[in-house]
This record gives sequence, structure tokens and C-alpha cells, in this order.
Amino acid sequence: MEVGDIVKIETDKGIFEGILLPSIDENIITIKMKNGYNVGILKENIKNIEVIAKGEKPKYELPPLNIKKNENLKTVSILSTGGTVASKVDYKTGAVHPSFTADDLIRAVPELLDIANIKGRAILNILSENMKPEYWKKIAEEIKKEVKDGADGIVIAHGTDTMSYTAAALSFMVKADVPIVLVGAQRSSDRPSSDASLNLISAVLSATKNIKGVYVVMHGESGDTFCYLHKGVKVRKCHSSRRDAFKSINSIPIAKINPFTKEITYLQEVEKSENTKNVEINTNLEEKVALIKIYPGMDGDIIRFYVDKGYKGIVLEGTGLGHAPEYIFEDIKYAIDRGVVVIMTTQTINGRVNMNVYSNGRELQKLGVIGCEDMLPEVALVKLMYLLGNYEPEEVKRLINKNLVGEIEYRSRFDAY
Repeated sequence: MEVGDIVKIETDKGIFEGILLPSIDENIITIKMKNGYNVGILKENIKNIEVIAKGEKPKYELPPLNIKKNENLKTVSILSTGGTVASKVDYKTGAVHPSFTADDLIRAVPELLDIANIKGRAILNILSENMKPEYWKKIAEEIKKEVKDGADGIVIAHGTDTMSYTAAALSFMVKADVPIVLVGAQRSSDRPSSDASLNLISAVLSATKNIKGVYVVMHGESGDTFCYLHKGVKVRKCHSSRRDAFKSINSIPIAKINPFTKEITYLQEVEKSENTKNVEINTNLEEKVALIKIYPGMDGDIIRFYVDKGYKGIVLEGTGLGHAPEYIFEDIKYAIDRGVVVIMTTQTINGRVNMNVYSNGRELQKLGVIGCEDMLPEVALVKLMYLLGNYEPEEVKRLINKNLVGEIEYRSRFDAY
């Protein structure tokens, strides 16, 4: 049997006929029935199965659009790593596949032609929860290629689950005189409530502006009215399903984008491009860095486990202002005595680390724990990987609280946001 075949399946619960669909579980056969509903059937429950008719394989190839370059518009390269921003659905088979040639993108979102000349290609095809540091390096290398090839801006299509990690990694690894904008979708493009096209329009629009740095663009509220441009080192996914899941933390968004009028309203100062298209990348990362969440009753052996496995850095996601229970102090000391750089962040999302307020924090500092005053745990993780990949430990300790790419607001204007 092949996807697209019409099959008849006999089980104890009856006979089911329909089109064979792709299945993500090898133990289940999925079919689309005549009434339009999909049904999954455990293989162990099937008494008999037969092919009633062979189906035609879906054909996704379409003739090229042959769109001429508009000399009055900038060129934006859209690089796909996976996700749902411009995937296409075959409604006969139910299969979803990436559509990241330039022609695919323009067919899906023709409004892009009014904004920029579009180049598009897939560089990865993964679920974002499967992202790895080695993929961050690949993305950085591909960004460099595109800028060297003449791109005025870069858009990275990315799954939303780990997009903030990738945005932070690229912020430290890539120094480019063009905007680099990550974009995703909370709702897939086959759903009426999809946020894919408006997010993509807003991202491409942002990538044509005279700015530089790494950013994230997503819906600004649950309706289809505007999107926000967030700084790549100050943003987090704060909801599992809402379309406005991404929020700037201890900051405000960089800009508000109207995808209908194509207007951008800047909410804070942004670094301007010098129009040189210079690009440098540094992909040296120390991958043996752990992020450990502090919780009541935790066993400090987890810290010793990472130390004994040869880890060079540990980020503690502490409680409150940056605290950890006294009963794991000896385990923390065990790590620091063996040369591991241990830094402290907070799990409260909003607010800052201040390890000078309570005795717990002061004692941790005496052990050698370094408080990260204004960094999200995921940003601190990536920064520590970057620093340990490029500097000796003593220099790492000096640089961890130095603002390198906008990750630290020394005078917070946004604590009440």
C-alpha cells in the first residue's frame, strides 16, 4: 500500500474505507473516509486490509512564476528550518510538506511581492524541539552565504517552541549589517485561524528596514491586527497556543507592525544599518553547559552528575531574586572547586536577580556563584556556551555580566512592563 491508495479495513468494530494517509506512528494506519473525517486504526486490531484502488501520487510541482526582479525593492532571503509558516497541505492525502522555494512562498503569500524581492530555500526540516547547537551553527553559516550573495535582509522561518533559544544563539554568533528576523506560526497554514501569513508579511517587512541585529516577529495580540518586533535576546514564548504567545521580557518590543498598511512604529531605539553588508560569524560554542531548574526537595547529585560528565558551565534557574536551597550548597561548591563556571538566573520570568538582598544569595556568591542580573535563563545558557567557547574561565566570569548584544539593560526602563 502507498499513501493515496483507497483501502478497505476490517476490524471488530466494523469496516472502514478511505484514502491512506501518512502516519507519524508506525503502529497506526490512518485513512481519510468519504465523510471527510480521518480515523486512526491500531494495526493489532485489523483483521483484514485490502487495496480497493490505487491512488495517484500527489503532484506538488507547479510551473515557475518567472517573476522579474524589481530594482526598486530590497532582496530578502527566507531560510526555512521547519515549522508551519508556509507549509502546504494536500487535502486529498492529508500530507503536509514544506513550501520554501521563492515561488512557493509567493503563491502562499502573494503580498510579499509588494514588499521585497524574495529568495527562499529550506536549510533544515526539523521540529524545533529537535534543535541542536550544531544546527545554530549551520543557520549562522547559511546567513553569511546569503548576505555575501547580496541579500539585504534575512528571515528565518522557525518552529515556535525553541525559537527564542535560536534567536539568542544567532545574536551572539552573527555580526551582520543587515536585519535577521526569526518568524514562526502558532496555527498551521491550513487552519482558518492561522497566523502564518501575517507573521511572514511582518517579518519580511522588518527585514527590508535600515536596521541590524537579530529579532523575532510574532502576533502582538490574539486578533489579526498587528505584530511585534522583539529583540532576539529579550523575548520568550509565554503561552503554549495563543497567537500572541511571544512577549518581550524586562523590556518592551522594538516595534509595532501593521501588516495591512505596512507601517512600522518603533517603540524604542534600534541599531541602524550602515548599508555595508558586512557579515562575520563566530560559531565556537562550548556545548557542555547545563541549565538546571531549582525546585523544593531537589537532589544536588544532579549538579555533581554534570560536573563528573565534564561540563564546563552550569546555569542555575533560581527562585526569587536568585536563590537555591542550602542543602545543595556543597554540591554547588563541588562544581566551582573543579573549575565549572556557575551562574544564577531567576525562574520568575519578569524581574531581576539580586543576590545581595538575602543571606542565601550572599552565601551563594561567597561560594563563587555569579548572579546574572538581567538575563532570561535561555539567554544566559547560550551566552555561557558562547563565552566558554571563546574565552578562558576567568575572562568568562568577567564578561558574563557585560552587555554584548543588548541582552542586559543596566538601567531598566521596563521593569513595570
